[in-house]
Amino acid sequence: MIRINLLPHREERRKQQQQQFIILLVGVVVIGAAVWFVVRSYLDEQLGTQQARNQYLQAEIVKLDKQIAEIQKLKEQTAALLARKRVVETLQSNRSEVVHLLDQLVRQLPDGVYLKAVKQTGTRVTITGLTESQARVSTLMRNLESSPQLENPGLVEIKAVQQGRLRANEFILNISITRAKVEEPAEKAAPRPAPKG
Repeated sequence: MIRINLLPHREERRKQQQQQFIILLVGVVVIGAAVWFVVRSYLDEQLGTQQARNQYLQAEIVKLDKQIAEIQKLKEQTAALLARKRVVETLQSNRSEVVHLLDQLVRQLPDGVYLKAVKQTGTRVTITGLTESQARVSTLMRNLESSPQLENPGLVEIKAVQQGRLRANEFILNISITRAKVEEPAEKAAPRPAPKG
């Protein structure tokens, strides 16, 4: 029987397989590193692009916040100016109020009624006076009710008093002044579409 030594052949084959394995392993490592580098570069580029977008958006948000603050400040100034305008308009419309009040009191005052004091608080006027009879106070109230500048007369008190040798009736009467309404600025109405036809 012939003996053949197969050990060198097996050893050569094992070395060859080890070399192929090492080459394959190095190839896989190189390909993996290349893929990792490409993916990382792509992700870094995307991250950089997104960060640039975010910075741009933050800068624009800061600009818009400043513009919003300026708009809010302008709105507050506009509201303050409108409030001042309304006050001035109210003062203008009420400037001749006292003259009209005294004129109406003189016109509506019946004979036998004498005024001692007239006090105005806002639109409310308190009248204190003397009269010979209580019926004349009723006449005064009816006259004041019919006045275009005065409204809602109300008797607070009437009592008998002694004026020297004469006996009289002292009365206190409240009345309201009718004020012209100051028109609020109307919102701009949207234009109507023209009728079709």
